[in-house]
Amino acid sequence: MEILEKVKAIKNQEISAVENLENFIDTIKKKNPKINAFIEIDEEGARKTAEEIDKKIARGEKTGKLAGLVIAIKSNINVEGFTVSAGSKTLENYVSGYDATVIKRIKNEDGIIIGMTNMDEFACGSSTETSYYGPTDNPSAPGYIPGGSSGGSAAAIAADMCDIALGSDTGGSIRNPAACCGVIGFKPTYGFVSRYGLIDLAMSLDQIGPFANDVTGISLMLDTIVGYDPADPTTMKIKPSFTNNLEGNIENMKVGIVKEFQEVSQDSIVKVVNDIVSELDAHGVEIQELKFDYIDLVLPTYYLINFVEFFSATRKYDGRKYGYRIEEVCGEEVLRRIQIGSYISQKEYSGKYYRRALQARSLIRKEFMKLLKDVDIIIGPTLPKLPHKIGTEIEPLEMYKYDILTCLTNLVGIPAASVDVGKIKNIPVGVQIQAKACEDYKVLQAAHAIKKLIT
Repeated sequence: MEILEKVKAIKNQEISAVENLENFIDTIKKKNPKINAFIEIDEEGARKTAEEIDKKIARGEKTGKLAGLVIAIKSNINVEGFTVSAGSKTLENYVSGYDATVIKRIKNEDGIIIGMTNMDEFACGSSTETSYYGPTDNPSAPGYIPGGSSGGSAAAIAADMCDIALGSDTGGSIRNPAACCGVIGFKPTYGFVSRYGLIDLAMSLDQIGPFANDVTGISLMLDTIVGYDPADPTTMKIKPSFTNNLEGNIENMKVGIVKEFQEVSQDSIVKVVNDIVSELDAHGVEIQELKFDYIDLVLPTYYLINFVEFFSATRKYDGRKYGYRIEEVCGEEVLRRIQIGSYISQKEYSGKYYRRALQARSLIRKEFMKLLKDVDIIIGPTLPKLPHKIGTEIEPLEMYKYDILTCLTNLVGIPAASVDVGKIKNIPVGVQIQAKACEDYKVLQAAHAIKKLIT
């Protein structure tokens, strides 16, 4: 049953919100000890919310668009009463006293928040192995990483522990785990979703977005969380409707394929992507081959900006107001980023590194927007390689390479999704769909059409 159908069934009293919740609680109790997708759950609070929703429905009162759906939240998004640790010992004792804007909007639409999901520490990672709470397993490929940094949220969806999950995406942290776990993950246009209440990794890159097993779940959550927020000056005064625009005519779309995206990816992944492109071509979609000459600039530009902005964001974790001093308790990857960020933030180096990275970002944005000018969407691999086994020793630069195809989206500020399209040796593979800024609906339409083609 698709998410949209489930909401209708709950509102029509064919199933109750309590029944929906209890099914997920049972699944969490059975699967989470091994998978470690959730750090914390609140059965009592969730039951109370579900009971209230069922009572409202029984009385014939109006209910929200998420009525009775069970939602998981990445542990770097503030939810009142929950431990919001960002996967770090630094904040292991921080219990949030407020709701992030996205959480307020979920609650206003009668979503049921079940708990907080595991993640790479402070979102620094691509595998959910750097969490203070231990790694998360991949339900769709046991023993392999679930991707990161929002690996707990992706795993919760893949293991049928909730209806929808929220993650945050700085350079692929939603789309990477979506691809690894075989689910759908969506990164909105920068400024579409409020970041108020998010523990930032890099403020100029971060966006909150949803995971689900079907496109209607993604669209319903976007309908809920997208919109202007005076608490976040980066948000746009725009309120598009996503669920009502899923059935677009993809045959009229122009689809771009970037040669360099395929050249940096494993052949087996490229074949899966090309099979999807062939299906679209067979259905009359116009395919255009594109060339992007700046692929080698993408990773260094992204990480230089990431390191500096992360270093700046962590200066508040000094152990005075709350938590511990971050440098004293954090893991190796977090410390590495703080140290590099500190180094390149120094006055004598900022021109050599950070300012040049900002210049490179402007160039990348300009050139990539040229590619998008004559097409509606670009389709390519989400990840250049298959996920590794949990615990494999990998050099930092090798780990960073997971981001080469996803971080471009964040540098440019455009929307993108990863859609599960198959498996290689029983490991899920995702296709990434990108579009122009504010044309998030085209990404959803393409994702919806692709899912129909392959099922």
